[in-house]
Amino acid sequence: MSIADNLKKYKSEVESDGVKLIAVSKTQTVDAILEAYNAGQRVFGENHVQEMVDKQAELPTDIEWHLIGHLQTNKVKYIAPFVKLIHGVDSIKLLQEINKQALKNKRIIDCLLQVYIADEDTKFGLGFDEVIELLRSEEYAELKNIRIVGLMGIATNTKNEKQITVEFNELKVFFDGVKVSFFRKEDSFKEISTGMSADYKIAIEEGSTMVRIGSAIFGKRIIKHFKADISAN
Repeated sequence: MSIADNLKKYKSEVESDGVKLIAVSKTQTVDAILEAYNAGQRVFGENHVQEMVDKQAELPTDIEWHLIGHLQTNKVKYIAPFVKLIHGVDSIKLLQEINKQALKNKRIIDCLLQVYIADEDTKFGLGFDEVIELLRSEEYAELKNIRIVGLMGIATNTKNEKQITVEFNELKVFFDGVKVSFFRKEDSFKEISTGMSADYKIAIEEGSTMVRIGSAIFGKRIIKHFKADISAN
C-alpha cells in the first residue's frame, strides 16, 4: 500500500474518534512527507531538532510541527520560531528555556509535560509528584510565554496489553486530577498524548487525544543520523 493509502486508513480510524493523528516522519524523506501532505496530512512529529529544522525549511508552511523526542535546552532556540507543540517537557529548566526563546520570537509555545508511566528505566519523564511540585512552583508561575496544554506519556514496551492499559489509565486519572486542581478554567488544557503504532487503540480507549504513528504510515524507516550542525552550538 502507498503512503496515501496507509494514511487514509489511519486517519479514518483515528479521527473518527476525535483524536489527532501525528504522522511521525523522523528519518523519512521530504518526498515521503510531501506524499502524506498531498494526501491531506498536516501534523507531523519529529524526534531530532536538526532534522525538523531542515525539513521545515523545505516543506509547506501550513504544516503543524510537533517535537516528540527528548529536547535539550541548547536546541530550543532552533525550533522556537515555528514549532506548534513540544511533547516531551520534563523539567522546569527546559520550560524556562522554551519560555525564553518564545519571548524572543514573540510567541506563546504550547507544551505537554511528559509523565513517567512506564516500568522501564530508559524512559524520560516527571513523576506524578514532580508534576504537582512543578505546577505549584514560583518558577512556573513566572513563565508567560509557554502554555501547558496537557500531558504526554509512553507506555512500557511490552506485549502485555493489561499492563499498557493500566499505565494509560493511570495517566488519564492523573490528567483529570491536574485539570481540576490547576487548569479548571483553562479550556486549552485538554491534550493527552499517548499511543504509537503498537498500542494506539488501547491509548484511544483510555482517553488519548493524539496518537503518534510512523512506520505504519510511511513504511520501514531509513536509519540516518543527523549529527550536528546545531548540536555543536
